[in-house]
Amino acid sequence: MSDETPTLESLELKKPLEKMTTKDLRQLCIDKMPLIAGASGMDKDTLISNIKEYLGIEEEEGAVSPYKDRILNIKRQMREMRIEKKAVTGRKERAQLRRKINRMKKQTRALAKSV
Repeated sequence: MSDETPTLESLELKKPLEKMTTKDLRQLCIDKMPLIAGASGMDKDTLISNIKEYLGIEEEEGAVSPYKDRILNIKRQMREMRIEKKAVTGRKERAQLRRKINRMKKQTRALAKSV
C-alpha cells in the first residue's frame, strides 16, 4: 500500500458511508485505513466519524432540508383543510378531507426522512 491517505473517490465505495453496515465499515478501516486503531470495537457512529475525520470530510451540522419549502407548503394546506373539515357538515366529505390530510402527513414525513 502507498503511504498517501486515500480519498473517498479512491476507495470506490458502492454505498454512502451512512448506508454501509457496521461490519463493512470495520472491514474498510482494517483493509484500507490502518491508522484508525481499534476499529473492531467501535460502533457505527464512531466508525463513520473516524472515517470522515481520516478522509478530511467535514460534517454538516444542522443542515437545512432541501425540501423545507415544500414541507411548509404542505403543512399550510393541511391547516386550511382542517379548518374546512370543521365547517363541512356531510360525513362523507369530512372523511375524504381526513384521508387527504393523513396522506399529506405521510408525504411530509417521507420528505423529512429522505434528507
